[in-house]
Amino acid sequence: MLAALSLIPLLAITATVLGDSDTDSLYGTWTSKSHQVFTGPGFYDPVDELLIEPSLPGYSLSFTKDGYFEEAAYRVSGNPQDPSCPTAVLIYQHGTYTVESNGSLILAPFEVDGRQLLSDPCKDSGSSVYSRYNQTVVFKSFLVKLNDYHGVKELVLHQFDGAVMMPMYLAYQPPVMLPTITLNPTKSATSTETGTHNKRSLRGMVKRGLENRYKTSAVKRNREPVNAAAYWWTSLGLIALGSAVFFIF
Repeated sequence: MLAALSLIPLLAITATVLGDSDTDSLYGTWTSKSHQVFTGPGFYDPVDELLIEPSLPGYSLSFTKDGYFEEAAYRVSGNPQDPSCPTAVLIYQHGTYTVESNGSLILAPFEVDGRQLLSDPCKDSGSSVYSRYNQTVVFKSFLVKLNDYHGVKELVLHQFDGAVMMPMYLAYQPPVMLPTITLNPTKSATSTETGTHNKRSLRGMVKRGLENRYKTSAVKRNREPVNAAAYWWTSLGLIALGSAVFFIF
């Protein structure tokens, strides 16, 4: 019985490792199941203010350890009245984030930097609408855990009303992001404490980001160092060993 009871602290530690809701656990670039939408210069070019359409819809979030985030979204919605006229929207935002004491995650974008490209082919005569976008995002809670099937870290987000979003998966560490500053300041915008870059220097940063997109120091996380199956078999073995000791003694 003593041996069997000794397994309880071990299982508790495993649960803690595989399920976190603190700030450090968010660090990196996360993407949805399509694995086609990622934050960074491959999605938005702030110099020419160009949103780059991915091959498939999806959602991506990136987080730094010092409180900055970036959001990239590509959503396509069907038109039940006319299936040949789906609407599509591309959204880019970045800014700061906080994790509140109640566990909620709040994304506060830089107001002047958000962009949206809306396409409604049956209403816009083939000309998509490009506009500024600013929307504070509130998640009621979040959880980072190890996906047992894929063996990668998974981010589960609950929207403000508690609805569960489709899971996201860790793609890169460090995160792939544009500079965490105001990229397109206007006369009414206040520069961040880190300062703003002029058009020329920003162009150089974006160009380097695109050139180094596949040479980035960020490590793509396709698999965790420890396979998820190992956890299962190890736990099973320990339980069997504890049971054997119990019956012998």
